[in-house]
Amino acid sequence: MTVASFVNAHTHLYSGLVPFGMPAPAQAPANFVQILERVWWRLDRALDAASLRMSAQWYVAEALQLGTVGLIDHHESPQLIEGSLDILADVCQAAGMPAVLCYGATERNGGRTEARQGLAECRRFIQSNRRPLVRGVVGLHASFTVSDETVREAAALCRELGTVLHVHVAEDQADVADAQRRGWAGPLERLEQLGALPPGSILAHGVHLSEPQVRRADKLGCWLVQNPRSNRGNRVGYPATLRASAHVALGTDGYASDPRAEYVALREDGPPHGDDAQVAARRLQAGQDLLAQRFGGTAPSARAAQDVDLESLRAQAASQAARLWSRMAAL
Repeated sequence: MTVASFVNAHTHLYSGLVPFGMPAPAQAPANFVQILERVWWRLDRALDAASLRMSAQWYVAEALQLGTVGLIDHHESPQLIEGSLDILADVCQAAGMPAVLCYGATERNGGRTEARQGLAECRRFIQSNRRPLVRGVVGLHASFTVSDETVREAAALCRELGTVLHVHVAEDQADVADAQRRGWAGPLERLEQLGALPPGSILAHGVHLSEPQVRRADKLGCWLVQNPRSNRGNRVGYPATLRASAHVALGTDGYASDPRAEYVALREDGPPHGDDAQVAARRLQAGQDLLAQRFGGTAPSARAAQDVDLESLRAQAASQAARLWSRMAAL
């Protein structure tokens, strides 16, 4: 296993334009939830079809150049729900990038109506997609942005379609505290007891899961995905307990799909928290296994790095980014 065969097991294609000068929030965030509210949730609300397509085009083209051979994406665009997964899927298929897509249903903007629209997009895409390089799964944003009713509906949809859930779990202590306020031991227990964790489900982060919870997730057949640069950047902590699972892959959580940068970050942050020097290699291999599972046992091969005019694409992305920042400023 080398970093040149990286499966990015959790990312956000909608963040592809961020390197093109996304402005800092007017008021600096003081905690993780404020980072979401003042940065990422404003970005996803500003997305339209043109900016989403360009975000995906840039992200995928760069990922291929950097040695990524598969992407597992978790998407949100509250003002563009229906059809958004087709935009991402068309970009991935055209570029030759194997991908697993979902829409992260949430109630954070429009309540239960918004959540139903997100789940409906997952259903529509899974049932209609015929692209050989792309698969769909069911998505929830995170436990703390949905009601029990929405979790139950996501669980039912997984059962109906014979697929799995992709969801953020315990990225920050706020997710744990929310689940406990609702009467659950934690977000993992909430998802499990509401039936939303079929074997093969993908749990991003897991920073604030205990070792018994990680072992439980492993016993359930769930994958956990560590995102070293994102966890470092958001100051949410290091997920040392993930060593209790045999099924931990590596993702970037929207950072550029640069396997070497993610590998280096894990090699730097892991040993001080008790992870050995081989943890990065094991998690790179796990990403390959995860992608293969979602494609029925054998993942398709990514097209070799193409003769894409990256400079021309970069110019188009910069132009579209400026338009996106204007839309964000108006929110």
